[in-house]
Amino acid sequence: MASFGSAALASSLYFPESSQERKLKLGLIGSGWYGMVDAVAAIKAGGVEIAAVCDVDSEHLSSSALELEKLQGFKPQTFKYYPELLDVKGLDAVIIGTIPHWHALQFIAACKKGLHIYCEKPLAYDIAEGLAMVKAAHEAGNIVQIGFQRRQALSYQKAAELIKEGKIGDIHQVVAQIHYNPGPQDTKIQEPPASLDWEEWCGPAPKLDYRPNIGHKSWRLEKEYGNGHLVDWGIHYIDIIRKMMGEGMPDDIYATGGILALKGQITSPDTLNVKFGFRKAPVFWQHRLWGNGDVTREFNNGIFFYGDKGTIFVEDSKVIVFPTGRNAVREDIPVPAPLMQENHVENFIKALRNKDKSIISCTPEDAFRSTATVQLAMISLYTQSVVRWDDEKKEVIDNPEASSMLSRKYRSIYKHP
Repeated sequence: MASFGSAALASSLYFPESSQERKLKLGLIGSGWYGMVDAVAAIKAGGVEIAAVCDVDSEHLSSSALELEKLQGFKPQTFKYYPELLDVKGLDAVIIGTIPHWHALQFIAACKKGLHIYCEKPLAYDIAEGLAMVKAAHEAGNIVQIGFQRRQALSYQKAAELIKEGKIGDIHQVVAQIHYNPGPQDTKIQEPPASLDWEEWCGPAPKLDYRPNIGHKSWRLEKEYGNGHLVDWGIHYIDIIRKMMGEGMPDDIYATGGILALKGQITSPDTLNVKFGFRKAPVFWQHRLWGNGDVTREFNNGIFFYGDKGTIFVEDSKVIVFPTGRNAVREDIPVPAPLMQENHVENFIKALRNKDKSIISCTPEDAFRSTATVQLAMISLYTQSVVRWDDEKKEVIDNPEASSMLSRKYRSIYKHP
Protein backbone atom coordinates (compact mmCIF):
# COMPACT_ATOMS: atom_id res chain seq x y z
CA MET A 1 0.00 0.00 0.00
CA ALA A 2 1.01 3.63 -0.30
CA SER A 3 3.04 4.85 2.64
CA PHE A 4 1.36 6.82 5.40
CA GLY A 5 1.99 10.54 5.40
CA SER A 6 0.62 13.88 4.33
CA ALA A 7 -0.08 14.02 0.63
CA ALA A 8 -0.48 17.26 -1.29
CA LEU A 9 -4.03 17.92 -2.34
CA ALA A 10 -4.73 16.14 -5.58
CA SER A 11 -5.36 18.40 -8.53
CA SER A 12 -8.61 16.55 -9.24
CA LEU A 13 -10.23 17.84 -6.06
CA TYR A 14 -12.73 20.62 -6.48
CA PHE A 15 -12.17 23.75 -4.37
CA PRO A 16 -14.15 26.72 -5.69
CA GLU A 17 -12.39 30.05 -5.38
CA SER A 18 -15.27 31.44 -3.34
CA SER A 19 -15.36 28.57 -0.84
CA GLN A 20 -14.62 30.98 2.02
CA GLU A 21 -17.85 32.85 1.24
CA ARG A 22 -20.39 30.43 -0.21
CA LYS A 23 -22.04 27.65 1.76
CA LEU A 24 -20.33 24.28 1.56
CA LYS A 25 -22.62 21.55 0.22
CA LEU A 26 -22.52 18.31 2.17
CA GLY A 27 -24.16 14.94 1.64
CA LEU A 28 -25.18 12.70 4.54
CA ILE A 29 -24.82 8.93 4.12
CA GLY A 30 -26.75 7.24 6.92
CA SER A 31 -29.29 9.56 8.53
CA GLY A 32 -30.03 7.65 11.71
CA TRP A 33 -29.07 8.72 15.23
CA TYR A 34 -25.40 9.61 14.93
CA GLY A 35 -25.44 10.57 11.29
CA MET A 36 -27.90 13.30 12.23
CA VAL A 37 -25.79 14.31 15.24
CA ASP A 38 -22.95 14.97 12.78
CA ALA A 39 -25.18 16.73 10.25
CA VAL A 40 -26.69 19.06 12.84
CA ALA A 41 -23.20 19.82 14.19
CA ALA A 42 -22.09 20.74 10.66
CA ILE A 43 -25.00 23.15 10.23
CA LYS A 44 -24.28 24.72 13.63
CA ALA A 45 -20.66 25.25 12.55
CA GLY A 46 -22.02 27.73 10.01
CA GLY A 47 -21.62 28.21 6.29
CA VAL A 48 -22.80 24.66 5.57
CA GLU A 49 -25.90 23.10 4.07
CA ILE A 50 -26.90 19.45 3.84
CA ALA A 51 -27.76 19.20 0.17
CA ALA A 52 -28.53 15.49 0.02
CA VAL A 53 -29.32 12.60 2.35
CA CYS A 54 -29.46 8.85 1.84
CA ASP A 55 -30.59 5.98 4.05
CA VAL A 56 -31.94 2.47 3.51
CA ASP A 57 -34.60 3.08 6.16
CA SER A 58 -37.35 5.20 4.62
CA GLU A 59 -38.48 6.44 8.04
CA HIS A 60 -34.96 7.67 8.86
CA LEU A 61 -34.80 9.29 5.44
CA SER A 62 -38.09 11.19 5.66
CA SER A 63 -37.72 12.30 9.29
CA SER A 64 -34.13 13.48 8.83
CA ALA A 65 -35.04 15.43 5.68
CA LEU A 66 -37.83 17.19 7.55
CA GLU A 67 -35.58 18.00 10.51
CA LEU A 68 -32.89 19.37 8.22
CA GLU A 69 -35.49 21.46 6.37
CA LYS A 70 -36.44 23.11 9.68
CA LEU A 71 -32.80 23.83 10.48
CA GLN A 72 -31.63 25.16 7.12
CA GLY A 73 -34.76 26.39 5.40
CA PHE A 74 -34.89 23.89 2.55
CA LYS A 75 -35.31 20.17 2.16
CA PRO A 76 -32.28 18.17 0.98
CA GLN A 77 -32.53 15.75 -1.90
CA THR A 78 -33.23 12.23 -0.65
CA PHE A 79 -31.96 8.90 -1.90
CA LYS A 80 -32.04 5.29 -0.78
CA TYR A 81 -28.65 4.30 -2.20
CA TYR A 82 -25.38 6.10 -1.54
CA PRO A 83 -24.03 5.90 -5.15
CA GLU A 84 -26.98 8.11 -6.17
CA LEU A 85 -26.03 10.67 -3.54
CA LEU A 86 -22.39 10.66 -4.65
CA ASP A 87 -23.55 11.65 -8.15
CA VAL A 88 -25.21 14.85 -6.93
CA LYS A 89 -23.54 17.76 -8.67
CA GLY A 90 -21.76 20.40 -6.60
CA LEU A 91 -21.14 18.38 -3.44
CA ASP A 92 -18.01 19.39 -1.52
CA ALA A 93 -17.98 16.64 1.09
CA VAL A 94 -19.90 13.78 2.64
CA ILE A 95 -20.60 12.68 6.18
CA ILE A 96 -20.56 8.90 6.64
CA GLY A 97 -22.70 7.96 9.63
CA THR A 98 -23.52 4.36 8.75
CA ILE A 99 -22.69 1.16 10.62
CA PRO A 100 -18.97 0.21 10.47
CA HIS A 101 -19.33 -2.63 7.98
CA TRP A 102 -20.43 -0.09 5.34
CA HIS A 103 -17.68 2.47 5.97
CA ALA A 104 -15.03 1.09 3.61
CA LEU A 105 -17.13 0.86 0.46
CA GLN A 106 -18.76 4.26 0.98
CA PHE A 107 -15.49 5.95 1.96
CA ILE A 108 -13.53 4.61 -1.01
CA ALA A 109 -16.35 5.52 -3.43
CA ALA A 110 -16.38 9.08 -2.06
CA CYS A 111 -12.60 9.29 -2.47
CA LYS A 112 -12.94 8.25 -6.11
CA LYS A 113 -15.45 11.09 -6.58
CA GLY A 114 -12.90 13.56 -5.21
CA LEU A 115 -15.06 14.41 -2.20
CA HIS A 116 -13.86 15.38 1.26
CA ILE A 117 -15.06 13.11 4.07
CA TYR A 118 -16.13 13.16 7.70
CA CYS A 119 -16.45 9.49 8.70
CA GLU A 120 -17.59 8.10 12.02
CA LYS A 121 -15.41 5.76 14.03
CA PRO A 122 -14.32 3.00 13.97
CA LEU A 123 -12.57 3.58 10.67
CA ALA A 124 -13.54 0.15 9.33
CA TYR A 125 -14.87 -3.25 10.35
CA ASP A 126 -11.68 -5.16 9.52
CA ILE A 127 -8.02 -4.26 9.21
CA ALA A 128 -7.71 -4.86 5.47
CA GLU A 129 -10.59 -2.43 4.90
CA GLY A 130 -8.80 0.17 7.00
CA LEU A 131 -5.61 -0.15 4.97
CA ALA A 132 -7.59 0.19 1.74
CA MET A 133 -9.30 3.33 3.06
CA VAL A 134 -6.00 4.94 4.04
CA LYS A 135 -4.65 4.13 0.58
CA ALA A 136 -7.74 5.61 -1.12
CA ALA A 137 -7.48 8.84 0.87
CA HIS A 138 -3.74 9.07 0.17
CA GLU A 139 -4.37 8.74 -3.56
CA ALA A 140 -7.28 11.22 -3.53
CA GLY A 141 -5.47 13.77 -1.38
CA ASN A 142 -8.81 14.80 0.10
CA ILE A 143 -9.47 16.27 3.53
CA VAL A 144 -10.66 13.52 5.87
CA GLN A 145 -11.68 13.64 9.51
CA ILE A 146 -12.50 10.48 11.50
CA GLY A 147 -14.92 10.78 14.41
CA PHE A 148 -12.68 10.41 17.45
CA GLN A 149 -14.18 13.48 19.08
CA ARG A 150 -12.57 13.05 22.50
CA ARG A 151 -9.51 14.64 20.95
CA GLN A 152 -11.46 17.88 21.50
CA ALA A 153 -12.10 17.33 25.23
CA LEU A 154 -10.37 19.75 27.62
CA SER A 155 -10.09 17.09 30.34
CA TYR A 156 -7.71 14.88 28.35
CA GLN A 157 -5.74 17.92 27.25
CA LYS A 158 -5.40 18.97 30.91
CA ALA A 159 -4.33 15.48 31.98
CA ALA A 160 -1.76 15.38 29.17
CA GLU A 161 -0.34 18.72 30.39
CA LEU A 162 -0.02 17.43 33.95
CA ILE A 163 1.73 14.28 32.75
CA LYS A 164 4.12 16.30 30.59
CA GLU A 165 4.90 18.56 33.56
CA GLY A 166 5.88 15.49 35.61
CA LYS A 167 2.98 15.80 38.04
CA ILE A 168 2.92 12.03 38.63
CA GLY A 169 6.44 11.18 37.49
CA ASP A 170 7.17 8.50 34.93
CA ILE A 171 4.15 6.59 33.63
CA HIS A 172 4.59 2.83 34.00
CA GLN A 173 1.03 1.61 33.44
CA VAL A 174 -2.28 2.82 32.00
CA VAL A 175 -5.67 1.26 32.72
CA ALA A 176 -8.89 2.14 30.88
CA GLN A 177 -12.36 0.85 31.58
CA ILE A 178 -16.00 1.44 30.77
CA HIS A 179 -18.22 -0.82 32.85
CA TYR A 180 -21.96 -0.62 32.25
CA ASN A 181 -25.04 -2.82 32.01
CA PRO A 182 -26.75 -2.75 28.59
CA GLY A 183 -30.04 -3.93 30.08
CA PRO A 184 -32.46 -6.56 28.74
CA GLN A 185 -32.06 -7.42 25.07
CA ASP A 186 -34.93 -8.21 22.70
CA THR A 187 -33.57 -11.25 20.87
CA LYS A 188 -36.82 -12.47 19.31
CA ILE A 189 -36.38 -13.16 15.59
CA GLN A 190 -38.99 -11.18 13.69
CA GLU A 191 -39.65 -9.22 10.54
CA PRO A 192 -37.68 -5.98 10.36
CA PRO A 193 -39.62 -2.69 10.49
CA ALA A 194 -41.50 -2.08 7.24
CA SER A 195 -39.40 1.02 6.59
CA LEU A 196 -36.06 -0.84 6.83
CA ASP A 197 -34.46 -2.66 3.91
CA TRP A 198 -32.62 -5.26 5.99
CA GLU A 199 -30.85 -6.75 2.97
CA GLU A 200 -29.26 -3.39 2.15
CA TRP A 201 -28.56 -2.56 5.80
CA CYS A 202 -26.52 -5.77 6.15
CA GLY A 203 -24.77 -5.11 2.85
CA PRO A 204 -21.35 -6.80 2.72
CA ALA A 205 -21.70 -8.17 6.27
CA PRO A 206 -23.39 -11.48 7.06
CA LYS A 207 -27.16 -11.24 6.82
CA LEU A 208 -28.46 -12.42 10.17
CA ASP A 209 -32.12 -12.96 11.00
CA TYR A 210 -33.49 -9.62 12.14
CA ARG A 211 -34.09 -9.01 15.83
CA PRO A 212 -34.20 -5.67 17.66
CA ASN A 213 -31.01 -6.29 19.65
CA ILE A 214 -28.88 -6.20 16.48
CA GLY A 215 -30.74 -3.48 14.56
CA HIS A 216 -30.68 0.33 14.79
CA LYS A 217 -28.50 1.58 17.68
CA SER A 218 -28.24 -1.94 19.10
CA TRP A 219 -25.76 -3.44 16.62
CA ARG A 220 -22.72 -2.50 18.71
CA LEU A 221 -22.66 -5.68 20.81
CA GLU A 222 -23.31 -7.96 17.81
CA LYS A 223 -20.04 -9.59 16.74
CA GLU A 224 -20.83 -9.44 13.00
CA TYR A 225 -21.76 -5.75 12.97
CA GLY A 226 -20.23 -3.78 15.86
CA ASN A 227 -17.73 -6.39 17.12
CA GLY A 228 -18.28 -5.47 20.75
CA HIS A 229 -17.93 -2.90 23.48
CA LEU A 230 -14.16 -2.35 23.13
CA VAL A 231 -14.41 -1.71 19.38
CA ASP A 232 -17.44 0.53 19.75
CA TRP A 233 -16.90 2.57 22.94
CA GLY A 234 -13.56 1.54 24.38
CA ILE A 235 -11.86 2.55 21.14
CA HIS A 236 -12.30 6.21 22.18
CA TYR A 237 -10.07 5.64 25.20
CA ILE A 238 -7.48 3.64 23.28
CA ASP A 239 -7.35 6.49 20.77
CA ILE A 240 -6.96 9.25 23.37
CA ILE A 241 -4.36 7.25 25.31
CA ARG A 242 -2.34 6.88 22.13
CA LYS A 243 -2.68 10.61 21.49
CA MET A 244 -1.71 11.61 25.04
CA MET A 245 1.23 9.22 25.24
CA GLY A 246 2.49 9.77 21.70
CA GLU A 247 2.18 6.07 20.88
CA GLY A 248 1.85 4.31 17.54
CA MET A 249 0.50 0.76 17.56
CA PRO A 250 1.34 -1.88 20.17
CA ASP A 251 3.91 -4.55 19.38
CA ASP A 252 1.80 -7.29 20.94
CA ILE A 253 -1.72 -7.77 22.27
CA TYR A 254 -3.29 -10.43 24.45
CA ALA A 255 -7.00 -10.59 25.29
CA THR A 256 -9.04 -12.86 27.53
CA GLY A 257 -12.74 -12.90 28.29
CA GLY A 258 -16.06 -14.14 27.03
CA ILE A 259 -19.80 -14.01 27.47
CA LEU A 260 -20.22 -14.91 31.13
CA ALA A 261 -23.46 -13.24 32.23
CA LEU A 262 -25.30 -12.32 29.02
CA LYS A 263 -25.35 -15.63 27.15
CA GLY A 264 -28.12 -15.60 24.55
CA GLN A 265 -28.35 -11.80 24.83
CA ILE A 266 -25.27 -10.57 22.96
CA THR A 267 -22.60 -12.20 20.77
CA SER A 268 -19.52 -10.18 21.80
CA PRO A 269 -17.79 -10.46 25.19
CA ASP A 270 -19.55 -9.06 28.23
CA THR A 271 -16.26 -9.51 30.09
CA LEU A 272 -12.93 -8.53 28.57
CA ASN A 273 -9.36 -7.95 29.72
CA VAL A 274 -6.69 -6.87 27.24
CA LYS A 275 -3.01 -6.07 27.59
CA PHE A 276 -1.69 -3.79 24.84
CA GLY A 277 2.09 -3.89 24.59
CA PHE A 278 2.75 -0.27 23.76
CA ARG A 279 6.38 0.78 23.93
CA LYS A 280 6.26 3.58 26.52
CA ALA A 281 3.94 1.81 28.97
CA PRO A 282 1.58 -1.15 28.81
CA VAL A 283 -2.10 -0.27 28.48
CA PHE A 284 -4.76 -2.48 30.07
CA TRP A 285 -8.41 -2.45 29.03
CA GLN A 286 -11.20 -4.02 31.06
CA HIS A 287 -14.97 -4.07 30.93
CA ARG A 288 -17.82 -5.88 32.64
CA LEU A 289 -21.33 -5.45 31.27
CA TRP A 290 -22.89 -6.93 34.39
CA GLY A 291 -22.83 -6.47 38.17
CA ASN A 292 -21.50 -3.28 39.77
CA GLY A 293 -18.54 -2.75 37.46
CA ASP A 294 -15.88 -0.99 39.52
CA VAL A 295 -16.22 -1.22 43.31
CA THR A 296 -16.24 2.58 43.31
CA ARG A 297 -18.81 3.60 40.70
CA GLU A 298 -17.14 6.98 40.34
CA PHE A 299 -14.45 5.22 38.33
CA ASN A 300 -16.65 2.98 36.15
CA ASN A 301 -15.86 5.08 33.09
CA GLY A 302 -12.39 6.56 32.64
CA ILE A 303 -8.63 6.16 32.38
CA PHE A 304 -5.98 5.74 35.11
CA PHE A 305 -2.41 6.84 34.42
CA TYR A 306 -0.13 5.26 37.01
CA GLY A 307 3.14 7.11 37.63
CA ASP A 308 5.86 6.60 40.21
CA LYS A 309 4.88 9.86 41.93
CA GLY A 310 1.11 9.49 41.74
CA THR A 311 -1.92 8.56 39.68
CA ILE A 312 -4.18 10.58 37.40
CA PHE A 313 -7.76 9.55 36.68
CA VAL A 314 -9.43 11.30 33.76
CA GLU A 315 -12.80 11.16 32.01
CA ASP A 316 -14.79 13.52 29.82
CA SER A 317 -15.46 16.21 32.43
CA LYS A 318 -12.92 15.87 35.20
CA VAL A 319 -9.34 15.11 36.20
CA ILE A 320 -8.37 13.69 39.61
CA VAL A 321 -4.77 13.58 40.85
CA PHE A 322 -3.80 11.10 43.56
CA PRO A 323 -0.29 11.95 44.85
CA THR A 324 1.83 9.32 46.57
CA GLY A 325 2.44 9.42 50.32
CA ARG A 326 0.55 8.37 53.42
CA ASN A 327 -1.07 11.74 54.02
CA ALA A 328 -1.58 12.66 50.38
CA VAL A 329 -4.94 14.20 49.49
CA ARG A 330 -6.62 13.77 46.12
CA GLU A 331 -6.90 16.86 43.97
CA ASP A 332 -10.13 17.17 41.98
CA ILE A 333 -9.87 19.34 38.88
CA PRO A 334 -13.30 19.93 37.31
CA VAL A 335 -13.04 20.59 33.62
CA PRO A 336 -15.99 21.88 31.59
CA ALA A 337 -17.10 19.22 29.15
CA PRO A 338 -16.90 20.96 25.77
CA LEU A 339 -19.20 20.24 22.89
CA MET A 340 -16.83 17.52 21.74
CA GLN A 341 -18.83 16.36 18.75
CA GLU A 342 -19.71 19.86 17.61
CA ASN A 343 -16.09 20.99 17.94
CA HIS A 344 -14.79 17.94 16.07
CA VAL A 345 -17.14 18.52 13.14
CA GLU A 346 -16.35 22.24 13.22
CA ASN A 347 -12.64 21.34 13.01
CA PHE A 348 -13.41 19.47 9.78
CA ILE A 349 -15.43 22.39 8.38
CA LYS A 350 -12.60 24.80 9.24
CA ALA A 351 -10.14 22.59 7.35
CA LEU A 352 -12.44 22.65 4.31
CA ARG A 353 -12.82 26.41 4.48
CA ASN A 354 -9.08 26.93 4.68
CA LYS A 355 -8.23 24.13 2.24
CA ASP A 356 -5.74 22.95 4.85
CA LYS A 357 -5.36 19.28 5.79
CA SER A 358 -3.01 20.15 8.65
CA ILE A 359 -5.95 21.53 10.65
CA ILE A 360 -7.56 18.08 10.91
CA SER A 361 -7.60 16.53 14.40
CA CYS A 362 -7.80 12.87 13.36
CA THR A 363 -6.48 11.73 10.00
CA PRO A 364 -7.35 8.35 8.47
CA GLU A 365 -3.77 7.21 9.10
CA ASP A 366 -4.06 7.87 12.82
CA ALA A 367 -7.60 6.51 12.99
CA PHE A 368 -6.32 3.31 11.39
CA ARG A 369 -3.84 2.85 14.25
CA SER A 370 -6.52 3.17 16.92
CA THR A 371 -9.02 1.04 15.02
CA ALA A 372 -6.56 -1.71 14.13
CA THR A 373 -5.36 -1.82 17.74
CA VAL A 374 -8.78 -2.80 19.09
CA GLN A 375 -9.49 -5.07 16.12
CA LEU A 376 -6.30 -6.98 16.91
CA ALA A 377 -7.49 -7.32 20.50
CA MET A 378 -10.65 -9.04 19.29
CA ILE A 379 -8.59 -11.27 17.00
CA SER A 380 -6.47 -12.20 20.01
CA LEU A 381 -9.63 -13.11 21.93
CA TYR A 382 -11.12 -15.15 19.10
CA THR A 383 -7.86 -17.05 18.46
CA GLN A 384 -6.94 -17.31 22.16
CA SER A 385 -3.43 -16.25 21.30
CA VAL A 386 -0.90 -13.45 21.66
CA VAL A 387 -1.04 -11.35 18.49
CA ARG A 388 2.21 -9.65 17.49
CA TRP A 389 2.06 -6.79 15.01
CA ASP A 390 4.66 -5.62 12.50
CA ASP A 391 3.75 -1.98 12.06
CA GLU A 392 6.14 -1.42 9.18
CA LYS A 393 4.75 -4.30 7.12
CA LYS A 394 1.20 -3.90 8.48
CA GLU A 395 0.86 -7.59 9.19
CA VAL A 396 0.58 -10.11 12.03
CA ILE A 397 3.80 -11.95 12.87
CA ASP A 398 3.93 -15.78 12.87
CA ASN A 399 0.27 -16.41 13.60
CA PRO A 400 -1.55 -17.77 10.54
CA GLU A 401 -4.93 -18.04 12.26
CA ALA A 402 -4.79 -14.42 13.40
CA SER A 403 -3.54 -13.30 9.98
CA SER A 404 -6.54 -14.94 8.32
CA MET A 405 -8.83 -12.67 10.35
CA LEU A 406 -7.38 -9.39 9.06
CA SER A 407 -9.98 -9.49 6.30
CA ARG A 408 -13.56 -10.74 6.44
CA LYS A 409 -15.14 -12.32 3.39
CA TYR A 410 -17.82 -10.12 1.88
CA ARG A 411 -21.31 -11.40 1.25
CA SER A 412 -23.23 -11.69 -1.99
CA ILE A 413 -22.37 -9.22 -4.78
CA TYR A 414 -19.97 -7.14 -2.68
CA LYS A 415 -16.23 -7.10 -3.34
CA HIS A 416 -13.78 -6.51 -0.51
CA PRO A 417 -11.44 -3.58 -1.31
